[in-house]
Amino acid sequence: MTKADLVEQVAEAIGPGVTKKDCALVVDAFLNAVKMALGRGENIEIRGFGTFKVRNRKTRMARNPRTGDPVRVPSRAVPVFKPSKHLRARVARLEPHEE
Repeated sequence: MTKADLVEQVAEAIGPGVTKKDCALVVDAFLNAVKMALGRGENIEIRGFGTFKVRNRKTRMARNPRTGDPVRVPSRAVPVFKPSKHLRARVARLEPHEE
């Protein structure tokens, strides 16, 4: 699903009277709010959906795949998403499909 697909589904859910352009503004505003909060190190909890968090990864040693030399990877903050129990249960009910 792309952002355009998401905008279209939001427009269908709201119904007539709201344009796709207005729905795109709402979707963009939501995504920007998530980005800004994560950029400040804040967590975002959406009940029934999941939690967006910033987690700190520790410094670690890795290997350069070309030369095999050890390389120090510095610590860094990474965004993570933890789905809610409700979302995990809903996804678990999906039929597996072959690719």
